[in-house]
Amino acid sequence: MICKHCGAEVSPYITECPYCGNRIQKRAPKLDRDGRIAEKRRHRPPSPTLPRLRRGEIPGIRHDSHPYGTALVVLLSFAGTLLWRTGLVNLSQLVAFGSLQPHYWRVFTAPFVYENTGYAVITIGVIALFGTLWERRHGTLLMAVVFLLGAAAGTAVGLQVSHSLIDGANGAALALCAAWAVPDLRAALAREDYDGDLTGAGVLALVVALMPLVAPEASWVADGVGLAAGIVVGFPVSRLHPV
Repeated sequence: MICKHCGAEVSPYITECPYCGNRIQKRAPKLDRDGRIAEKRRHRPPSPTLPRLRRGEIPGIRHDSHPYGTALVVLLSFAGTLLWRTGLVNLSQLVAFGSLQPHYWRVFTAPFVYENTGYAVITIGVIALFGTLWERRHGTLLMAVVFLLGAAAGTAVGLQVSHSLIDGANGAALALCAAWAVPDLRAALAREDYDGDLTGAGVLALVVALMPLVAPEASWVADGVGLAAGIVVGFPVSRLHPV
């Protein structure tokens, strides 16, 4: 180092010039273990902090809501089927047939009753699968809206067309399946990548749609109403809340 006051060359490890007594630097530099001047450490920027994890949440994965609505629908379906099979409730008090007047409430009870076991297992299974996926994606309220449109509206319209006995929720199963598949259908039409299994969803939807062949109480009209309801709700929701 060069003293600015007297111009003498001095050691860089001192704070005052030994020749003129002028102060050269405020403090002597720090030395490392080898006796060399240690480099200045750069302060690291503060690491970003994340909010506390919720119960059951995995770090790095978005927390999904619990499918309470779907679970309730599945439980009510089993409960309604068991009630009439055990003889505690007459089947005519739950299913929809003939004229709804003055028993309009049957459009809400008929979707939770199944006479055919195979029809029940397949339909409830599809509702449990796509209801869970749809509810975790968009919440319980929208799950209930899609289910009721496919179930109650499908039963009501089907009864007005055929006037025959209707039970089960094949319309609701197709509505939930269609609503869930809409974002992937849009991506497929736009030739974009998508993560869902459209082939598997299509096979399950076809099986449910063909249920009236083996279970006459399943309505073809409810199939169409449920499919339309799922698409009508699914398209605007997928645009407002993209996956």
